[in-house]
Amino acid sequence: MPGMEEAVAELNAEYRGLEDVLRSLTPDQWLLPTPAEGWDIRDQVSHLADTNEVCFDTVTGGPRNLNDEAVSFGSPESYTESGVGKGRIMDPAAVLEWWSSTAKRTADALLTKDPKERVPWGLGMSSRMMATARLMEHWAHGGDICGALKLAPSKSPRLRSIAFLTLSAVPYAFSVGDVEKPAGTLRAELDYESETWHIGPEDADNVISGDAFEFCRLGIRRIKRTDTKLKAVGPLAEAALDNLRAFL
Repeated sequence: MPGMEEAVAELNAEYRGLEDVLRSLTPDQWLLPTPAEGWDIRDQVSHLADTNEVCFDTVTGGPRNLNDEAVSFGSPESYTESGVGKGRIMDPAAVLEWWSSTAKRTADALLTKDPKERVPWGLGMSSRMMATARLMEHWAHGGDICGALKLAPSKSPRLRSIAFLTLSAVPYAFSVGDVEKPAGTLRAELDYESETWHIGPEDADNVISGDAFEFCRLGIRRIKRTDTKLKAVGPLAEAALDNLRAFL
């Protein structure tokens, strides 16, 4: 897992890739439907901008702390839609500026934090993991934007950090799915280009193996397990693949 500077550098690199795509769009393209039902490209970017604001305040002690603000809404879906709705009354140029400014501010704030400092985001995570969570979120929604534009989702070595986050989130995924965790320890052996990434304890008795891109896409719920060639050895690995979830 990278240190704080490396984690924020990865986040900024993901920002730059997404910004290159967004700044090339025509006004009409901002309204193209994405694979997320009911959301166009402007909605995707609005969601990222709004959650950037929430992340910044959660990290810095501002008024929009995630765990306090989210409970004021009837459901996670209504909370998410409230952020999207802000962008629907803005033109694309304003949404782009909203996202760009909040992205920079969030990355700058994270860079000042001790990597081990806890952030009250959901069940809680370290500041370093928070930077990776924002990386995952931008990669996921950036992939939706690419889908609307008939472009392939990005693949980069940053997938390793997203895979680490996804494997670390397995207990959370079980809790969301109300699934009892099978006994054992878990590691992943994931292929990326000519490398194999070993994530988790070397002596784990349950193993997930296969393509890193597929693992990460499964973790963000953009594909189904049956769409992958991922393999599981052991009941914990089987259950993990069935319930993989990298986000709140």
